Amino acid sequence: MARPRVHDEALRVRLLDRAGELLSADGPEALSLRRLATDVGTSTTAVYSLFGGKPGLVRELYVEGFTRLGRRLDGAARTGDPIADLVALGHAYRHGALANPHLYAIMFGRAVPDFTPDEQALEQSVRHMRALRAVIDRGIADGALIEAPTAEIAYAAWGLVHGLVSLELSGSAPRTDDARYERALRNGLAGWRR
Repeated sequence: MARPRVHDEALRVRLLDRAGELLSADGPEALSLRRLATDVGTSTTAVYSLFGGKPGLVRELYVEGFTRLGRRLDGAARTGDPIADLVALGHAYRHGALANPHLYAIMFGRAVPDFTPDEQALEQSVRHMRALRAVIDRGIADGALIEAPTAEIAYAAWGLVHGLVSLELSGSAPRTDDARYERALRNGLAGWRR
């Protein structure tokens, strides 16, 4: 008879969310495994069992952030119009970042200064951006977007979205609404239309 799982997926997600919140609110010095376990109502043994220790926990925060972002991007509506689809991806990116700001800081910031994602984690993060490349590839193939390398258009589109979202999350720009954000996206993406 198989042993029952003591540390399930729900506990894993609660630990990741709380760890991200601690890092975002108080910095890396606030992330002690004992405090994390206490805050979530479990033991440090559970944290070690699920993540192997603090470096594994931080790595999983990074991977989880991109996994959640990838699900949002994959779920964005597609219309067949590449600009409309890129705008939809931009909205999905923004809503994902606003829903998980505690993970966004791990994914794109230096929330843990000595953390560098390993090669496998980097590959996973890039893989979750496949929806962006697929829309661009289709737009180029259909003649709706200019003939340019997919990577070049993806870099510009991601940079536009990431910049707008980062400004909003950091408080460097006023909180925006969907309509204002969409105007910025459409104007920024218009140059890629054929």
